[in-house]
Amino acid sequence: MKKQPLTVKVASWSALHPGRAILGWFVFVALCLVIGGAVGTVDAGDKDYWVGEAGRAESIATEGNLQHKSAERIMITDRSGAAPGARAQSAAADVAARMKQLPEVEKVAAPVRSANGRMLMVEVTLKGLRLEAQKHIRPLLDQSAEVQKKNPDLKVEESGDASVEMGLDKSRDDDLSTSETITFPITLITLLVVFGSLIMVGVPLLLAVSSIGAAMGLSQLISHLVPDAGVGKSVILLIGMAVGVDYTLFYLKREREERAHAKGRLGPEALVGIAAATSGRAIVVSGLAVALSTATLFLATDIVFTSLAVATIVVVLVAVLSSMTALPALLVLIGRRLDRKAAKAAAGGKRVKWVRRHKSEKAGRVWTALLKPARNRPVATLMISVLVMFGLAVPAFGMHLRVLNLATHSRAIPELKTYDRLNEAFPDLLAEHWVMVRANNPGERTEVQSALKDLAAKAQADPMFSKKPPRLETTADGRISVMTLSVPFGLSSPQAHDSLRELRTGFLPETLGKVKGAEFAVSGPVAQDADYLAHQNDKLPIVVGFLLLLTFILTLFVFGSATIAALGVLLNLLSVGASFGLVVVFFQWGLASTLFGFDESATSAIGSRVPLFLFVILFGLSMDYQVFVVSRIKEAALKGVPTRQAVIDGIGHSAKVVTSAAVVMVTVFASFMFLHLAEMKQIGFSLAVAVLLDAFIIRVMILPSALILLGNATWWPSHKMRRAQAQGAAAEHHDLPVTSPVAHLRR
Repeated sequence: MKKQPLTVKVASWSALHPGRAILGWFVFVALCLVIGGAVGTVDAGDKDYWVGEAGRAESIATEGNLQHKSAERIMITDRSGAAPGARAQSAAADVAARMKQLPEVEKVAAPVRSANGRMLMVEVTLKGLRLEAQKHIRPLLDQSAEVQKKNPDLKVEESGDASVEMGLDKSRDDDLSTSETITFPITLITLLVVFGSLIMVGVPLLLAVSSIGAAMGLSQLISHLVPDAGVGKSVILLIGMAVGVDYTLFYLKREREERAHAKGRLGPEALVGIAAATSGRAIVVSGLAVALSTATLFLATDIVFTSLAVATIVVVLVAVLSSMTALPALLVLIGRRLDRKAAKAAAGGKRVKWVRRHKSEKAGRVWTALLKPARNRPVATLMISVLVMFGLAVPAFGMHLRVLNLATHSRAIPELKTYDRLNEAFPDLLAEHWVMVRANNPGERTEVQSALKDLAAKAQADPMFSKKPPRLETTADGRISVMTLSVPFGLSSPQAHDSLRELRTGFLPETLGKVKGAEFAVSGPVAQDADYLAHQNDKLPIVVGFLLLLTFILTLFVFGSATIAALGVLLNLLSVGASFGLVVVFFQWGLASTLFGFDESATSAIGSRVPLFLFVILFGLSMDYQVFVVSRIKEAALKGVPTRQAVIDGIGHSAKVVTSAAVVMVTVFASFMFLHLAEMKQIGFSLAVAVLLDAFIIRVMILPSALILLGNATWWPSHKMRRAQAQGAAAEHHDLPVTSPVAHLRR
């Protein structure tokens, strides 16, 4: 007998020892959760985000311990709208006194009145850098709340890097709960419609949820090697629910087909073995393809993309593991239960129904009708479908990217409303440029200080910079200096970026650039965003190039066909391009605001991380469907079925489960459109759209049309397939039986 693949060996062991397999799986999940909870999550630090010139500037400042410190601003206004009086002055003094006593506070500035005279502001500088300060913000918020209680006639609010980030973290947690609330019921309903059985519905959900739990724990453990950028949980939920349910559906569908085919002649263990040799293998290949595709994100050398890659790879591999171990065991237990019911029915003289066939027959008629254009008119179907996809992709050429920062987050988050009120009263706080300078030789230091004075004068005379005097800090030995220049424009505004460009290309070369040997660079919120976007644009061709090459090689390895590999790459590009085009139409052009009432902060531009992340994930998910569908086609073709009929049969047999999987994926991804963060809205929308296009246009219209037109050239250069097709043609001519590649398993 032919040597069994690993998927069949593992599934066979699980089928023969279902109790141990299920117990082992849940012990594994529990250990992941317990160990992960015990070791905790290591969050990425400020240094992990350094890129470009801004990163070099931060390195200079760190050397002199002059890094930008996190600041909180306590705002005091009179609820009547009047100018702050003695009571407000007293409250400001109370706030300052309370803050000075806190060990988390480095210094407290004197109260400052806004330009319109209606607000007092006390600036509090925390110890530690921005990300470190977030862990110690609660005592400051508590003191501000105490002052508010003592002064009900006043409005006491606090805003700053740490408090705003805490609000964003809370919003992310609330968003995850919202997504779960939306996703689980709709997934349950979808599965119930597909299987018509609560037991069969429970299996995909149980394995998906347990896989997500295990992945959460493992990601905490891995964060000690690769720090988490705060996106891991969202991605694990997003991808885990989608692929976890998908893989289970693929396996369940094949097991039910084989049960219907056997009509009681095979036991549950044998049925699971057949499913493992076919759909089980496809699941493993799909999972590895998604994991390897996602691994190309490591080439971006960016902590956020690294965290995205780690979370995706972990949850996909865990989902594959569950489909190889716990799923076969559960199917055997369910199969034994069905066999007992069938035996009782037979003993009572009743007719045994091995599966419910009416729904599958109805679905078969539906998909036969949908496949009719590709079958009967492949040329016209292919041309029209491709033109439609190209038309959807056209707007993507006008995609405008920007870093989605505080200025672009939803204003439904309370902390951001407070942030806006602060910036309206004190526009000089909107954005800053931090000029970091290192003078290695003592003789340069006097020249550096003189050049910095010239720089300050130039900035104050330029309308793109604030009239507020620049702040200068210098180490005791004069080696490192940091000058802070304020900009009275929003972080994402063209004026703020123009001022950065003027500073880097004009002011600095004209001042510090003339000091021989001096090293200087610019950081700050605007510079960090600009450099981050430039860094991503530089890495995009590298990641995309490797991804295309990897996709081609993987598909060639799996199917042994260069034609299928090239076609897969082209179809994936078509799917990604169309989804990008729709993202531009809905978000950049603002249609999402009109149709869905989205906050304008989520529109007008596409998040800088969105295209690269989507490109990689969509290629991985497209490979998921590609492997499953083409595996069914190849299976039929290896039996000697002519390619044309193999395409129709393969897609017809997989259509229902692919559709069901697509509905689940679309539900999961679409739920992210209702979250607060603009980036997650855009990611959820584009993933949902791409899956719909892939399931209903790529797999139903374009793929079958292309394969039918290619005929036997589909399998070039596979000699094995050529022999199988030749044998099939000979068998058909002489009316001989054709052997199934899994016939030995059925026997």
